[in-house]
Amino acid sequence: MLNKDKKLSIRVSTNDLDLIKRKAGQAKLSLTEYVTKCCMNKQIVRIEGLDAVLKEQKAIGRNLNQLSVLANMGRLDTVNLTEVLDKFTEIQCSLQEILERRRWSNGDC
Repeated sequence: MLNKDKKLSIRVSTNDLDLIKRKAGQAKLSLTEYVTKCCMNKQIVRIEGLDAVLKEQKAIGRNLNQLSVLANMGRLDTVNLTEVLDKFTEIQCSLQEILERRRWSNGDC
């Protein structure tokens, strides 16, 4: 990461600032990151529906971690991972659907 040692002050209207903040939030970027990317003509990619899929993946990861801990403690002998496999298959289908929709937005700086 580059050392950001300079400060830039600009004047904008309240409406413009609100819009910039909203777009930065939608892009999951800080205000500084968003404005810098826009000014440098860098692409800002936002994928509709990805947040829900990632949330599901994180939940499955936490569950697998808990099962691993219990297995390492000797409290589990065998685990039926059919549900986990089914959920991963569902997530894979969701990701494929997102890619096929091609709802990619470049942020419109």
